[in-house]
Amino acid sequence: MSLNGQIPLRDIPADRVDRPLAAFARDYAEGEETGLHTHARAQLLYATRGLMRITTEAARFVVPPGRGLFVPAGLPHAVRMEGLVAMRALFLREDAAQGAPARPQVMVVTPLLRALILAACDEPLEWDEAGRGGHLAALILSELRRAATLPLAVPEPRDPRLLRLTAALREAPSRALTLEAWAEGCGASARTLQRLFLAETGMGFAQWRQALRLAEASAMLAQGVAPARAAAAVGYASASAFGAAYRAAFGETPRGVTS
Repeated sequence: MSLNGQIPLRDIPADRVDRPLAAFARDYAEGEETGLHTHARAQLLYATRGLMRITTEAARFVVPPGRGLFVPAGLPHAVRMEGLVAMRALFLREDAAQGAPARPQVMVVTPLLRALILAACDEPLEWDEAGRGGHLAALILSELRRAATLPLAVPEPRDPRLLRLTAALREAPSRALTLEAWAEGCGASARTLQRLFLAETGMGFAQWRQALRLAEASAMLAQGVAPARAAAAVGYASASAFGAAYRAAFGETPRGVTS
């Protein structure tokens, strides 16, 4: 058992059962964390309630209800819960995960996929391959293959100068300082910081900050915050500017998250 009384996620039977797909259901309290761990099988991390923040070496992800995170097998990751989280995850055997993304991807969980995941959670781990469990698994795998993905990853840099900057922005994403202003407290010139951003995250500073702001706004929307308030909290000058950026990134209006 772990210090908070939870069985460590790396020890759960769903990671070993002899089925192409196994469902996993567990509820977590506000602020619980899994710690860094890996699984032998690929996962779809999904929660019907609450917000999950998932960290890997390369990026951080915000996963509200209505979204899931595909995590490749063997990838170290940690999960932190915001609010009461009802996790309903899927574990995919190697053959079932063939053709899946090689990197973590945030996926849209449609109402159909959500219902299938919940139904799979009601099945025994060693479900009848010729019965209801087998039919559910086939439908789930079909839906996963066609699931849309969303740009909710915020790449994580390694350089200590960038880490100081990104940590400050994560604490207060609405801060509108220019890269030149940030450079004064980071121990590097603005030009060096911009070069490092591109080299380590694949994004320029402005693009990285927008990715962070949209991810944090998505978290707020999922928790019931009005779009105008979410926009102001992450630094957009107007609700219309936020709405345009949100639609460009996710293909829906901000209200679509809470509807």
